Amino acid sequence: MLWSPKKSFEVEPFEKEADLEVAILEVQDALFGPNRVYLDLKKKIGAKGRTTNIPDGYLLDLSSKKEPRLYVVENELAKHDPLKHIAVQILQFSLSFETTPHKVKSILKDGLVGTPGAMKRCQEYAEANGFENVDYLLERMVFGQDKFNALVIIDEIPDDLETVLVSRFKFPVEIITLERYSTANGKRLYRFEPFMYDISAAATATGTGASATIPALDPSEIDTIVVPAREDGFQETFIGGNQWYAIRIHSSMIPKIKYIAAYRVAPTSAITHVAKVDDIRPWKDSGKYIVIFSEAAEKVGPINFVPKSVVKAPQAPRYTSLERLKAAKNLDGAF
Repeated sequence: MLWSPKKSFEVEPFEKEADLEVAILEVQDALFGPNRVYLDLKKKIGAKGRTTNIPDGYLLDLSSKKEPRLYVVENELAKHDPLKHIAVQILQFSLSFETTPHKVKSILKDGLVGTPGAMKRCQEYAEANGFENVDYLLERMVFGQDKFNALVIIDEIPDDLETVLVSRFKFPVEIITLERYSTANGKRLYRFEPFMYDISAAATATGTGASATIPALDPSEIDTIVVPAREDGFQETFIGGNQWYAIRIHSSMIPKIKYIAAYRVAPTSAITHVAKVDDIRPWKDSGKYIVIFSEAAEKVGPINFVPKSVVKAPQAPRYTSLERLKAAKNLDGAF
């Protein structure tokens, strides 16, 4: 329940997948953010005589000026079997995508032509960032190795779904939960965390004072994950064990992460050490990861948290670049 003195909202489960899709279209601007284009396209992909299927849509991620990315979208309800339905569907999407990239590109181009607002956004992005035209932009997003990315939008995450989708596939799979609530007289609210919010926030943040002169971090520049650490865990695991575990990491970010930094919570309240990453592995059956260091962590900074500043003290993993981290005088400069 979501409650206030004036009204309360009870959970209103989605009865059909079509209801979830209507909700996605209603909240798409807030759900995906201003630098992404959602195309509600349901067209068959895959080669004749081989695996074919129909994705629920596509998300064109234009948040990076250098590395636009495409996500094939699967909209699902948690009541469907996560192993026999959702995971199999995602795997089949990847196979169909790889065998017929030309068909995928054609579907996307037709979808943009039929959605003038989306086409205009892609044209503006292409012109501003050195892509010859939208056709060339789509080429960059669809063709080449490791181009398949999946996005699952679901009403709730069953216990084993995250483990299966995040830890078992070799390609990135992102997950968004979208929940619906309503009052007795039919007023509705939706509950969700925007797609890649922690990364998008860093890419669009504007500081004050000295930090205002620091350009926003392009997602393509990310190579470092910063984790909050309590003193006992920091000494025993980060320093003593050359590792850090049970971390939630966007699967799309894993290939980029080359370093891990520790933000030691109060009373230290600073990033003090960074280590080079040797490997990132699934952590048990949790949907989380363990990061193994290639060598002992080195001291940096300290890069202190500044009270009442733009950047808040990290309470969950944050992403940045080692170059930015080493140049930072405080957390405002680190992110």
